[in-house]
Amino acid sequence: MSYPTWELFNQVIASPKASASDLVSTYKNNLKLSDDQELSARIAHCGNTTDVDFVLADLVEQGVIIQDLFTAMNEFPELVDAHLFSAIPAAEDKVAAYHTAFMNGGLFIYIPKNVEVRLPIEAVLLQDSRQELAFNKHILIVADTNSRVEYLEKSNTIGDKPNSATLFVEVIALNGASVKYVSMDSLGANTTSFFRRYGLTQPDANISWAVAAMNNGDTILDTYTVLDGNGSSSNVDVISIANQSQTQTINTKILNVGNNTTANIFQHGVILDQARLTFNGIGHIVKNAKGADAQQESRVMMLSDDARADTNPILYIDEFEVTAGHAASVGQVDEEQLYYLMSRGLKHEEAEYLLIRGFLGQVIQTMPSNKVRQQMVEIIDEKLKTLNHD
Repeated sequence: MSYPTWELFNQVIASPKASASDLVSTYKNNLKLSDDQELSARIAHCGNTTDVDFVLADLVEQGVIIQDLFTAMNEFPELVDAHLFSAIPAAEDKVAAYHTAFMNGGLFIYIPKNVEVRLPIEAVLLQDSRQELAFNKHILIVADTNSRVEYLEKSNTIGDKPNSATLFVEVIALNGASVKYVSMDSLGANTTSFFRRYGLTQPDANISWAVAAMNNGDTILDTYTVLDGNGSSSNVDVISIANQSQTQTINTKILNVGNNTTANIFQHGVILDQARLTFNGIGHIVKNAKGADAQQESRVMMLSDDARADTNPILYIDEFEVTAGHAASVGQVDEEQLYYLMSRGLKHEEAEYLLIRGFLGQVIQTMPSNKVRQQMVEIIDEKLKTLNHD
């Protein structure tokens, strides 16, 4: 698929009209995902301003760092320099070079050795589209040896000016570390988005991604994990709804480098109206990655005759002593399941909605609380408003 007309390079990077105070108030009053007692910390990036709402005192005492990325570059230069752009090469391609040159904000999270963050860290990313202003943000999460953390992120847009967004995320999991990354992407319809979420694992580390790709504008989402260390693993769960005339391309890749590494890709999408949705699932086991396992599943539910969907399962196997598998499908709502639910007294639209919810349920259930799950359901409901039940 070609994207020659997508806006990116002619965007305003900074604006004298930018005001963060009202955006901070907006997120605090309306966009918090969780109650304070359910979290270890909350941080927000509103426009071009970072607001650290709170960090539990015991985390600070243990050396946990949660702050603005540019501030961290000055206060912890060696720590940031050791990991920034280690997962995503700064000159990987034209988009990465643009993002690196014009990055206008970001977050830095560091979990020290042997520290277990028991409650999630929540981040809210709020794009200011009341004016022409590019949204080029970079998230760097470093989990040191044998540490554990869950990171919960939601992105939103205020205003409807056409803008672009590049959100780059790097997750570095050192020996034995575990990172769970949960995201609800919900940028506006007039935002063209280029999202990249890359991870690196050392021996026995794990990175789990759970992404609800619900942006309302055209979107490219790349999730890529390199399982470098022996015994490391990664699970990538992505759900998406594409509607109206939206185009979404979701590329998920896991590279098995170390021995006995485990990779699982799960992608489910729903498409309606005149939208286009593409799932590319890529599992690559390199030579000498003995005992590696690469599995993937990509499925799309079609709810419109005018929509277009593609699922492309790709496996590259360069070693003999491994296991790998894939499943892919594009289809409509199961008529037998629909009939069964309607025979139990549900209306057609109610039965169809339940089947859609079940189809997307794997990621919904990964949300850390009932409140967050309810917000996820509300986003799904909003995306399904254009569904024609006639």
